[in-house]
Amino acid sequence: MTKRPDLRYERRLWKSGLAAIAGVDEAGVGPMAGPVVAAAVIFAPEAFIKGVHDSKQLTHERREALYPLIRERALAVGVGVAGPGEIDELNIYWAAMMASERAVAALGRVPDHVLVDGRRIPGLKLAQTRIVGGDRKSFCIAAASIIAKVTRDRLMFEYEEQYPGYGFAQHKGYCTAEHFAALAARGPTPIHRRSFAPVRQVAQSKLF
Repeated sequence: MTKRPDLRYERRLWKSGLAAIAGVDEAGVGPMAGPVVAAAVIFAPEAFIKGVHDSKQLTHERREALYPLIRERALAVGVGVAGPGEIDELNIYWAAMMASERAVAALGRVPDHVLVDGRRIPGLKLAQTRIVGGDRKSFCIAAASIIAKVTRDRLMFEYEEQYPGYGFAQHKGYCTAEHFAALAARGPTPIHRRSFAPVRQVAQSKLF
């Protein structure tokens, strides 16, 4: 049985006298189209929601069901987005860090401590704890992963309407065979990441 995220990290910080503990995670690092989206979530100690897990371990339907519960029961939720142009300019790592900073800033309150999944956020001038595999261990990070994933998926559904024929609603910008075929046939859209090799190669081939 898969172990689910719990409040062990949050409880340690609450017991030390800190109140506002934010979990931060991002979605959309790997795709070749669309933004990278980060979320930050702060909960009160009594606000545990059954079923919250790493977003990658949940079905689309389950994520959508948990999304409003997290929004309703959290003390604060912030979302940050870095678009394809920023990804191309900065690279995906720094764009993801920028999105994470924006998510924390969007909370509307300054957290006492931030729990981050995997990597510290370099530009964030707040106390942080880096947790490898944090979306599978920390409740707040797992909740943030759901907010980030659902937000990004909904954006990709909107892009499906703007750019029909690419299948964004299905693959969400990830590097599937269907996406490669559409990219080769139709060329890049404004939401494709031109710094990513497959997109760059197609863009260059369309010039000749």
